[in-house]
Amino acid sequence: MNISYTSGYREMSSLAASLVTDAIRDDPGLLLCAATGSSPEGLYHELREQAGREPDLFARLRILKLDEWGGIPENHPVGCENYLRTRLVDPLAVPPERYLSFRSDPEDPDLECSRMRTLLEKEGPIDLCILGLGRNGHLGLNEPAQQLEPYCHVAPLSAESLRHPMISSLEKKPGYGLTLGMQEILDSRQIIMLVSGREKKQVARRFLEGNVSGLLPASFLREHPRTECLIDRTVLE
Repeated sequence: MNISYTSGYREMSSLAASLVTDAIRDDPGLLLCAATGSSPEGLYHELREQAGREPDLFARLRILKLDEWGGIPENHPVGCENYLRTRLVDPLAVPPERYLSFRSDPEDPDLECSRMRTLLEKEGPIDLCILGLGRNGHLGLNEPAQQLEPYCHVAPLSAESLRHPMISSLEKKPGYGLTLGMQEILDSRQIIMLVSGREKKQVARRFLEGNVSGLLPASFLREHPRTECLIDRTVLE
């Protein structure tokens, strides 16, 4: 893993966008795994701006949703589906056949995870995975645990995840999460990890200590040979 510190959120987002567009130029049909939340929002803004200047750049791009809040309506405003469609998928004109997505309210959540695992086995591995650092160190919705699930699975949500800003306005919280597993994430050919938000100061410091443990899922990225970790330096102030 390579760690780079930036002067602020804007520089972090701009640097991440350069890495993503360079990767797409090298492989126009790459499979991009996209996280949600505040950390990658600036990156997605930069990609939308790039699409306005160079729309053909994304003409073959494939996008995979990293995770989803389970048990909420498919197009609920706070869902990961709405987040990615409005910020990335629709602005980059990625059609349905090139967008791999968990359903948020499947009749059978385990079967939905099996469907996504089969899709990823067919379409993958992930070429470039965009990740943020969860407030408790989670990746996707892989919550801290002694043993982590390797493949797509239905995930119990920690109290910390249930306080996530995306769902803070919901009176009834999601009952579970749907997420790619740690092995599927770590099998990515390249990973960009974005660390921003001063509320993440303590978990960022734990991440930088270098101890690899299931109790801090993000720590496994330290063993990935092509992870670029971009840290907004103001997080640590």
